[in-house]
Amino acid sequence: MAIRANKFTPEVLLSAPRRSAAAPNADGTLALYTVATYSFESHKKTAEIKVLNIENGQSNLITNDEKASEPNWLGHGNELIWLKEGEEGVTQLIHGDADAIGNTYIVGVVPGPISDVRLKVLGDGKVAIAVVGKARPDGSLYNPELEPKKYSSARVYDSVMVRHWDKYETPNRNAIWYGSLQKSNGRFTLSTLTNALKGTHLESPIPAFGGTDHFDIGGTGIVFVAKDPTLNPATNTKSNCYYLPLSSFSAPRPAKLQKFKVEGLEGASSSPALSPNGVSAVFLQMKQNGYESDKNRIVLIPDIQKPSVALEVLKSNDGNGLWDKSPSAISWSQDGKSLYIQAEEHGNGLLFQLDIPATPLDMNELPRPLTKSGHVSDVKPLSANSPSLFISSSSLIDNSLYTLIDPAKPAHATQISSNSRNGTSFGLSKEQVSDIWFKGSGDYKVHAWVIKPSNFAEGKKYPLAYLIHGGPQGAWADEWSTRWNPAVFAEQGYIVITPNPTGSTGYGQGFCDAIQRSWGGLPYEDLVNGFSYIKEHLGYVDTSRSVALGASYGGYMMNWIQGHPLGREFKALVCHDGVFSMANQISSDEQYFPNHDLGGPFWTTMKTWEQWDPARFTGEWATPQLVIHNELDYRLPISEGLAAFNVLQERGVESRFLTFPDENHWVLNEENSLVWHTVVLNFINKYVGLPLYKPEGEEGFKVQNPPPHTETHETERELGL
Repeated sequence: MAIRANKFTPEVLLSAPRRSAAAPNADGTLALYTVATYSFESHKKTAEIKVLNIENGQSNLITNDEKASEPNWLGHGNELIWLKEGEEGVTQLIHGDADAIGNTYIVGVVPGPISDVRLKVLGDGKVAIAVVGKARPDGSLYNPELEPKKYSSARVYDSVMVRHWDKYETPNRNAIWYGSLQKSNGRFTLSTLTNALKGTHLESPIPAFGGTDHFDIGGTGIVFVAKDPTLNPATNTKSNCYYLPLSSFSAPRPAKLQKFKVEGLEGASSSPALSPNGVSAVFLQMKQNGYESDKNRIVLIPDIQKPSVALEVLKSNDGNGLWDKSPSAISWSQDGKSLYIQAEEHGNGLLFQLDIPATPLDMNELPRPLTKSGHVSDVKPLSANSPSLFISSSSLIDNSLYTLIDPAKPAHATQISSNSRNGTSFGLSKEQVSDIWFKGSGDYKVHAWVIKPSNFAEGKKYPLAYLIHGGPQGAWADEWSTRWNPAVFAEQGYIVITPNPTGSTGYGQGFCDAIQRSWGGLPYEDLVNGFSYIKEHLGYVDTSRSVALGASYGGYMMNWIQGHPLGREFKALVCHDGVFSMANQISSDEQYFPNHDLGGPFWTTMKTWEQWDPARFTGEWATPQLVIHNELDYRLPISEGLAAFNVLQERGVESRFLTFPDENHWVLNEENSLVWHTVVLNFINKYVGLPLYKPEGEEGFKVQNPPPHTETHETERELGL
């Protein structure tokens, strides 16, 4: 980024270039990545594919075709391919070369939308390819552009799910398609793609967020995870890891499909990865079915030809495991002798290394950390001839960082590129960020991040923005976000404090599990203690000018706080897509979630559901509140937000309602997000004595239903009414 912002505002946040994780080429000299940038002047988004010179940090543009995406290296040399949206829903595979920029050709055309490309060099000019595309019930590739016209909009369902995240379910399912790229006469050609899952009743990647983290390819087959087809996906999280052996990536799909079974592990699976030599596999699996935030266990398959031999790594006699962290991703080292593990620890997303002994059953040494701060999003070997790792990460002040780390000397990391010049392009610095620990409601400490304004002055007091995270099994981390970015609030003039109370991840599985049957209990008490700690120990915070904000579970907590004493400590509350009535979670998509956290279905544990229901305490609601809820939110339907707003209005509490008909649980469109930030900041700033962020009319939206007039209307007087 070449321009330094005078002040970090929502416009700066949303228009800053968004850089993907990067992938080094075979010899470790170039790194391939994408950049998306939105302009509020042109109201358009640009998309670029670039290569970074790892030695000097300079980048070159490969293409700025707005329909191009997902670039991948083709193996040795600097050839690459990417996807391009074609007319009538087809997808083109485009060949390019970083040594001959601009020289491109079409490798092949797929007759429908595809994504999530994985490649594996096979030798002799052949590269295996696997992609994801929707499949019709008959196993053929689904192309929505070519579907026949329907004369009725009716949908009929005989089982749940009816809808998931932001879409209604249809008979079409995710599928992995495989084929090969063959080089002949200097050009690659794409073979016909085969549906790897046809006839299996399996779906992979698993909706709604699965992608390349749900499958991998090697020289002899495909490993993937899929939900157990015998169980209802709305009430179960159980998924299995499968291996499809292939004699050739150009051959028809064989009938044989192997399932890896791990005794005692019945929960969700993710992150399957084949070893570099294709002999072994590793994946993550949880223990409990129905608990989406259970601890991930590492499972090693020493020999994929022997699927019955599956080892839980670092297993303990008490069933808790020797390592009290829950990995989020796992991959192999270049030599296949180590595993690289991404896991949360105390508000950071760290990278760990675990060596694999010659006898895997003897594995008892714990993973050792390779990073100590920030949030790692991706890791790749730099090259076959280098021990170094190429790491993509971010932090609370930097939206994209590329770093080289030698696992033998992790303390001597080399920064290759910072998208924001270590935050200086945003006017941010690491000196703004610190953390605190305070006593929780039990015999434990609670961690919180503290973000100060860039112009913080000693001796001055600042209003508090108390941000409560969603999940509830989640955490505020030293990580960049374009949706809830603490620095945006800090630069308005707040001290931003982001606590990680009971239920948060990254502080041990027991701390995460403790929220079960205690949604408004232990976490609320932790937040009360946190507020008291701030009042007593942080003299630069003016707690008499405090606001609290939260989304999803954080939104639930806003409604819960509103009905309890802590609510009277705040000048204003902001609830984004939060729970109003616990019973209405029955209308949510993934029923296993409330069933687990509240101890069972509503009709079996009704007292627990009712115990933590914010609607029970609406008679205490008195703090001004902004309610935000979107129409495509099928996780927590919009009726939750409307109900909260209705209560506030009927009770005469100052309140506003903001909704986006085209957004889901999140607000992703840049123009919508700017409106979101404008309304939120104006609302909270008004109550703590800070200037309005900007006049709302500048964003092109109007209040749809102004409050009733409090004075007699002139026309009424004229009519004598």
